[in-house]
Amino acid sequence: MRILERYIIKSILLAILSCILLFCFLYIIIDIFGHLDEIIKQKISLSLLIDYYFAYIPLIFTQIAPVACLLSTLYVLGNLCRHNEIIAMRSAGISTFKIVRGLILLSILISMLVFVVNEKFVPNSIERFENIKNTLLKGSKKEKEFLNLSIYGSGNRLFFINRLSLEENTAEGITILKEDKNQNITQKIVAKKGRWQEGVWIFYETIIYNFDEYGQIKGNVEYYSEMIMDISETPQDFLRQKKNPQAMSIWQLKKYILRLLNSSAKQVARNLKIDFYHRIFFPFSSLIITVIGIPFALRIKGRASALSSFGVSLGIGFLYYVMDAVSLALGKTGLFIPLISAGFAPIFFLSVGLYLIYKL
Repeated sequence: MRILERYIIKSILLAILSCILLFCFLYIIIDIFGHLDEIIKQKISLSLLIDYYFAYIPLIFTQIAPVACLLSTLYVLGNLCRHNEIIAMRSAGISTFKIVRGLILLSILISMLVFVVNEKFVPNSIERFENIKNTLLKGSKKEKEFLNLSIYGSGNRLFFINRLSLEENTAEGITILKEDKNQNITQKIVAKKGRWQEGVWIFYETIIYNFDEYGQIKGNVEYYSEMIMDISETPQDFLRQKKNPQAMSIWQLKKYILRLLNSSAKQVARNLKIDFYHRIFFPFSSLIITVIGIPFALRIKGRASALSSFGVSLGIGFLYYVMDAVSLALGKTGLFIPLISAGFAPIFFLSVGLYLIYKL
């Protein structure tokens, strides 16, 4: 690596780290003042507050990394332009691509880091953050009771539970719909209550309906005051299915999608496929935003041009996020297939950024 590339990479890296630390600090300060009355009322200890915000840092990092890369690119390359260092490099026969090659490589590495953090740390961070938040702001221990759950379980079964208690290992208001391979309902089970005990589910006041291929009740309706059910899911399994897709790893999300594809929840599976592909494309926002900012940063020659380039690049970065959100929304309405819905904005803006760099 050339000395010049090391110099640019070092400057950009220091600027990115400074931006990330500044944004994290501002977020924490603003959030503290936003909940200051609740913090004082609950008499929350300093150690618990530190643990609370420390749990949220991985998610903050993944959200602010692209903006930090954009601002750092504008700052460092803008300084080089204002001091005519870019002109000196070009006069020495160094092409534009060679000047920004180290910067693009660094943004790729940051994107890979965001991908790893988003996959390995963010899911656990969100769960830990929510648990601490319940303690801080609600003054309660970890939530033990959940209402109105809809879960797609094994064996092509859909579970609807009015109330699930992890503390008592019970479920109330249970309805189970079993489907065949063609998504036709073959059995309906309704139970007033279920208890997870010694590795099995025991249902109470259970009614079982069996259906034929035409959807008509087949045979007699069965009633049991108490019976052991062949259900492999535990109360914790039901809770895991309740997770927000953002709190799942990519492989957990993929496994859940495959389970949904074997049920009648085709639309839910389709929407989750969009989230799955977006989880893959999103970490590369740092690279895309950096590539967008480079052409404008290299045009900075004075204070006026610096402000205009800064405003234009921020506007394009904002437009990128808007187009990404619109593309995802159109995909979930069925206008785009999942892969195109998640990848349209990243691929389009990356292509535009590379074209503008080439034109320089």
